[in-house]
Amino acid sequence: MTVPAEVKPLEGFSVGVTAARRADELSTLLERRGAVVHRAPALRIVPLHDDDELLNTTKQLIGDPPDVVVATTAIGFRGWVEAADGWGLGDALLDRLAGVELLARGPKVRGAIRAAGLTEAWSPASESMAEVLDRLLAEGAEGRRVALQQHGEPLPGFVEALRAAGAVVVVVPVYRWMAPEDPAPLDRLLDAVLSHGVDAVTFTSAPAAASFLDRAAARHRLDEVLDALRHTVLPACVGPLTALPLDRHDVPTFQPERYRLGPLVQLVALELPGRVRPLPVAGHRVEIRGHAVVIDGELRPVPPAGMALLRALAHRPGWVVSRADLLRALPGAGSDEHAVETAMTRVRTALGVPKLIQTVVKRGYRLSLDPSADTKYATP
Repeated sequence: MTVPAEVKPLEGFSVGVTAARRADELSTLLERRGAVVHRAPALRIVPLHDDDELLNTTKQLIGDPPDVVVATTAIGFRGWVEAADGWGLGDALLDRLAGVELLARGPKVRGAIRAAGLTEAWSPASESMAEVLDRLLAEGAEGRRVALQQHGEPLPGFVEALRAAGAVVVVVPVYRWMAPEDPAPLDRLLDAVLSHGVDAVTFTSAPAAASFLDRAAARHRLDEVLDALRHTVLPACVGPLTALPLDRHDVPTFQPERYRLGPLVQLVALELPGRVRPLPVAGHRVEIRGHAVVIDGELRPVPPAGMALLRALAHRPGWVVSRADLLRALPGAGSDEHAVETAMTRVRTALGVPKLIQTVVKRGYRLSLDPSADTKYATP
């Protein structure tokens, strides 16, 4: 007898990836855990190597050095140094940075600083900009010049708090976020959010989350997308800053304790299976996942129409669901109830255990919930 392979935590689930940077790494981590990944970059990063604003800011800081420089991202810090090199200002910039208090938001930025031959004065253990702000305010901000390397996502209150405390803040605009050149993948992801085609969407930056919602609004589907994110699709954010655009729309988000891709994937791999209620049906243990069913530990892929029927039946396990109600659950089924019978035949074949779904003559269909099951499974 062949023993079925162990089901991976994300097998049977689909996850949307909105990241532009490090999308390959995030997708690979999700796929290793069994997920089907829908890649849809919600933005693109445009370096400002030829941008007059960055050039002028760099010259200003070289000529009138700040007291403190806050480096927030590794890619941004490296981009700044590379741009300065291209203008022939690289050595002058590094000389200035060597003589100021250089703060690094996290370990990746520390690595970029040290790779440039510099040494950071301090880095918060929490990798939190709030902790950076607390340190600057505790040191006394009155009259100090603080250069803030652009984070790439909003830092609400950070600049305002420093200026209110008397600091002069110079923002270093290392890159800009822009909408993707091709919106088609993002449109497909939005459609999947609305049609139960994905079970989770991951966000790794606030601009990506904002762009995702902006595109939904442009298509006049924002309210529907927000409703899906609140109730059916897991919105997973790498950290609280990333979650801000969703927070503004009262979308509860899920975030790992450590703001990294690995913990983000671990969070998704824990939350999605945790949302599935195992059911005792016809002597089997059944888990209805996003696009597949796990029966006694074995994964059974099911077509989209079949999954729509199973979700309708599982909404009230053991109760009879009429053909009319099942027809309404079928995507694009029209008005012919024969479509329900056809889809039911196919889903029974896909499951390989026909008795899981019982036909109730002249009434409809029901999951064959075991009589000994806990009564909570048999109540609406």
